[in-house]
Amino acid sequence: MTAVISKTCKLDGRWVIVHVAPDGSETIVMPEPTRDMTDEEVLAAALSDPDAQPLTDELAAKLQPVARVKTLRRALGLTQEEFAVRHCIPLGALRDWEQGRARPDQPNRAYLKVIAHDPEGVARALAPQRA
Repeated sequence: MTAVISKTCKLDGRWVIVHVAPDGSETIVMPEPTRDMTDEEVLAAALSDPDAQPLTDELAAKLQPVARVKTLRRALGLTQEEFAVRHCIPLGALRDWEQGRARPDQPNRAYLKVIAHDPEGVARALAPQRA
């Protein structure tokens, strides 16, 4: 029995399967057209995947939110030390916020929101006055 090699390639913008015989001849096999899955089929497929199970209340309670301050700091391209010094935030507090050991209180959340909205304005406002 001789082996047939299969490969995929694009033909007229569509993916097709090409069987290559030992003599070099090629046969194009058009795949069957697909159809949209119903909502029930999508749910059944998702539930059949052990790695994609619905989030239970018990598991949701264990999840830790991503620290927005870390995302903000990284978006500004600053180290923890640079962010803390630039915005007059104690470095220990910043580290605690980022590592989930503590959460910023309401005034600090408002301050972080202002930093996110206008980081240059905050930097200007906090810059030492020059004579």
